[in-house]
Amino acid sequence: MKILMVLTSHDKLGDTGKKTGFWLEEFAAPYYVFKDAGADITLASPKGGQPPLDPSSDGADAQTDDTRRFKADPEAQKHLASTLKLADVTEAGFDAIFYPGGHGPLWDLAEDADSKRLIEAFAAADRPIGAVCHAPAVFRHTFGADGKPLVSGRRVTGFTNTEEEAVGLTKIVPFLVEDMLKANGGHFEKGADWSVFVLRDGKLITGQNPASSAKAAEEMLALLA
Repeated sequence: MKILMVLTSHDKLGDTGKKTGFWLEEFAAPYYVFKDAGADITLASPKGGQPPLDPSSDGADAQTDDTRRFKADPEAQKHLASTLKLADVTEAGFDAIFYPGGHGPLWDLAEDADSKRLIEAFAAADRPIGAVCHAPAVFRHTFGADGKPLVSGRRVTGFTNTEEEAVGLTKIVPFLVEDMLKANGGHFEKGADWSVFVLRDGKLITGQNPASSAKAAEEMLALLA
């Protein structure tokens, strides 16, 4: 199995002067689900190199077994520090594509032409596409072969409006994931705030929040089995 994981390169949290980026658990949990299953993982980001880590995801209260494993894994850290530049990546040879979240994707990957190109190519080839938490933002401008938004008519989830309100960033983010998915015709569903909630509709897999990261990756492996 060859899996492409795409991370954000954006590190500014709007005009707050604070930093953002990718959420550590949302990278580490799927990374180890894939790695432990024997997958060959390729990492990419819009700018290439080291993606910015959301400092909030590095706090003591945000740690999990997977994040602790990552911090004790020099090989994984080296892998993350050398992501490929997204413009240099094609869908050829990959079996699936997976997007970890964090607030960063709302600014860059949601608008990125190379990300759009890859997602639409995976969709056209009927290969699994996964995104967790804020990462379903990447579907903002993606379309299916029928010319409709990729999520139109499909069961999807992502970071909910109430979860965004709880972290106090509703007025900071460029758009709300839940609202965007609904506007694009997605059938948005959700579990309780912060609970594990993952949907699979055809080859499209979406997870609601950081806690849903591992299960989203497991659903992707089930599709690839």
